[in-house]
Amino acid sequence: MWKGLRRLTAALSLAATAVLLGGCADKVVVLNPKGEIGQQQLDLIILSTALCLIVIVPVLILTFYLAWKYRHKPERKAKYDPTWEHSTKLEAIWWGIPIIIVAILGTITVKYTHILEPSKPLEHEAKPVVIQVTSLDWKWLFMYPEQGIASVNYIQFPENVPVRFELTSDAPMNSFWIPQLGGQIYTMSGMAMKLHLIAEEPGDYLGMGANFSGKDFGKMSFTAKASSEDEFDAWVEQVKQSSPELTTDGYLQLAKPGVSDIRTFSAIPDGLFQKIVTKYSSGHNHGSETAGSE
Repeated sequence: MWKGLRRLTAALSLAATAVLLGGCADKVVVLNPKGEIGQQQLDLIILSTALCLIVIVPVLILTFYLAWKYRHKPERKAKYDPTWEHSTKLEAIWWGIPIIIVAILGTITVKYTHILEPSKPLEHEAKPVVIQVTSLDWKWLFMYPEQGIASVNYIQFPENVPVRFELTSDAPMNSFWIPQLGGQIYTMSGMAMKLHLIAEEPGDYLGMGANFSGKDFGKMSFTAKASSEDEFDAWVEQVKQSSPELTTDGYLQLAKPGVSDIRTFSAIPDGLFQKIVTKYSSGHNHGSETAGSE
């Protein structure tokens, strides 16, 4: 009786866990993409997981089945064959299937690695918005070279318009990540990386630093807002009208270690992003020959 009750409890627990996990897609932002790149990465996650489960599920079922079938029992009369050591059929199954799955995973990985290359521009009729990203201790500086403004721990861009992020660091290496829009990419001093993303729906998306970079790295989060083009233009105009300029001395103060609230600046020093990149190196660029170029 007690054994049966324990088995029933275990089965109900597993069922409840499955139901709870099934409703987590909206809470686990990676599983709720809002852009082309994020959706393709979710497809890759699902496909890779499904292929792995082809091996994992049968192995788990057989493990529990064999443990139950061959458990110790006084009246056990199972065949005893101590000389058995080989079965061509079984060897073909438990080596052949994993080899096929690994080959399929390898092919898929190569394909998606090419498709999702972060420096590869997105094919779209709209001109991309350029945002230059600098990771600091422990805050994010975003500069809009075409609009001539900057912000700290907040970015805004139009929905359904590609965004070309140009990324570097003026502090320890970090990792820039907006989970619902796409994968993360490292920011490194002396290097200008590129990342192309797009938001296909308006909304406020969580952005974060996904790499340990000191005592306040957990506070390096920011809001990425996708809005209509009119709202974006109005925000740019508001920043220009109501915010102070970011001077070179102001940047040096901002770059000092410390956390920061959301801030905006109506102007930025000419070539500041390039100066930050070349501050540590003559220039190593991922996806372009010069920082800030097409």
